[in-house]
Amino acid sequence: MELGTSCFQSDLDFCPECGTILPLPGIQDKVTCVRCSFSIDVRDFEGKVVQSCVEFNRLGSVPLMIVDDGQEVKGPTIDRKCPQCGHEGMVYHTRQMRSADEGQTVFYTCGRCKFQEKEDS
Repeated sequence: MELGTSCFQSDLDFCPECGTILPLPGIQDKVTCVRCSFSIDVRDFEGKVVQSCVEFNRLGSVPLMIVDDGQEVKGPTIDRKCPQCGHEGMVYHTRQMRSADEGQTVFYTCGRCKFQEKEDS
C-alpha cells in the first residue's frame, strides 16, 4: 500500500481512514472524524444529497402475544404477584418499544392463569 492512500474506499458518509460514520457537514471548513481526527474539506460534500426514510408500523399491525391455556409459559421468572390470581412468580421478557434513549418495556405473564401485563420503565 502506498503512503498517503486510504485504507477504505467508500462514500463520503464514512471516514476513509478508520471507516467510522462521519458527522454531517456544518459551518466549519472541514468535517473531522470523531475517532481518528481525519479531516475532509467541507467543499467535497457540495451537491451531495442525503435521503432518509422512517417506516412506522401501523397501529394494530403487530400481533399481541397470545398464550393458549394448554401452552407452558417459558422464560426467566421474577418474584412478582399476579394481580389476577395472586400466584407468586411471573415470567417476563423485555422489548425496546420506544426510542433508544428511553427504557425498555417489560412484559409479565403469570405461569398459572396466563394473565399478561406490561410495565414501561
